[in-house]
Amino acid sequence: MRYNFFLTISLLLIFPISGFSQSSTEGYSFKFDKQLAATPVKDQSKTNTCWSFSAISMLESELLKSGKGEYDLSEMFIVYHNYLRKAEKFVRMHGTVEFAGGGENNDVTDVISTFGIVPESVFAGLKPGETSHNHFEMDKLLRAYVDGIAKATTQSINPVWINGLDGILQSYLGGIPEKFKYQGKEYTPQTFAGSLGINPADYVMISSYTHHPFYQTFVPELPDNWSWGKAYNVPLDEFESIVDNALLNGYSVAWASDVSDKGFNFRKGVAVVPDMDEKKATQQDWDQVFLAPGKEKNITQELRQIDFDNYSTTDDHGMHITGLAKDQNGKKYYYVKNSWGTENPYKGYIYVSESYFRLRTTVIFLNRNAIPEATRKRLGV
Repeated sequence: MRYNFFLTISLLLIFPISGFSQSSTEGYSFKFDKQLAATPVKDQSKTNTCWSFSAISMLESELLKSGKGEYDLSEMFIVYHNYLRKAEKFVRMHGTVEFAGGGENNDVTDVISTFGIVPESVFAGLKPGETSHNHFEMDKLLRAYVDGIAKATTQSINPVWINGLDGILQSYLGGIPEKFKYQGKEYTPQTFAGSLGINPADYVMISSYTHHPFYQTFVPELPDNWSWGKAYNVPLDEFESIVDNALLNGYSVAWASDVSDKGFNFRKGVAVVPDMDEKKATQQDWDQVFLAPGKEKNITQELRQIDFDNYSTTDDHGMHITGLAKDQNGKKYYYVKNSWGTENPYKGYIYVSESYFRLRTTVIFLNRNAIPEATRKRLGV
């Protein structure tokens, strides 16, 4: 998952932050059915690292749920190690796989299982004087470097090439300490991860598409699934029920979705699928959509598949589902924590309608213990 910074800029031009107030969504009214504890909203800024922010946020909520207290874990520790992992695969595959800033939520637990994790205060991934992330230059430089290695005309590759890539990462993100002190105790990244009690093997990816058999695993055909992580495939209604069951039992969910859809409006704080011909819709039609709840399309398994197959649904962005709510008409919404800062009516959160979730979700990532028992048995999880 990644998010295009230029799309962010276009959204800001259409829905400027200045003068923005709660009144812009006064036609929508929400009441929670379930709201889970979550850590403060962060800002991924000018990076394609939403996959790390969303999964880390979910793990922080897991720590709150387990009584461990509030932690601020380092997203960039994960990003740093993931670049090294991606580079190795890119070179082994002769430059024929994805190499960019994006990833999937399972990359977070994969890194933790091997390299551990550290607090944000230990490794923020910022150079001295920086207060926000900007990976544009670094991403270009890293890509040029691995392209040069993978496409070299020499007969053999010197194994020390990875040291050069590591040097670039250290220059932009800083060096990762082998040991550090946190709250009076000394840790390594591995021992700190162990102290949290997080078992990376407990987290699974789930999806719902008909081009693969249900109740089996498959590799989601998403460009940022560079590690070829596997997802369990279930029918759409069951897919939705897994998320609902998780939330009602205190488990939050990392969510991968398409946010390029016009119905996704972070500045207004809602995401919907209006029941209209979007090809013929005018700007005035869209303006009306965000004034108050209206009729939405009925999203079936078939429609979901069609939009995935024709690229209407792409793997744009990762977020964190932390609650269930209903609007004034009784329609269901998911309460979603984003990583674009707090400059919207809901302080960085967005209400995602049931229809939008069913249509635009690519995969979810959650604790296997959050899955209904009957589904767990059928999947063998």
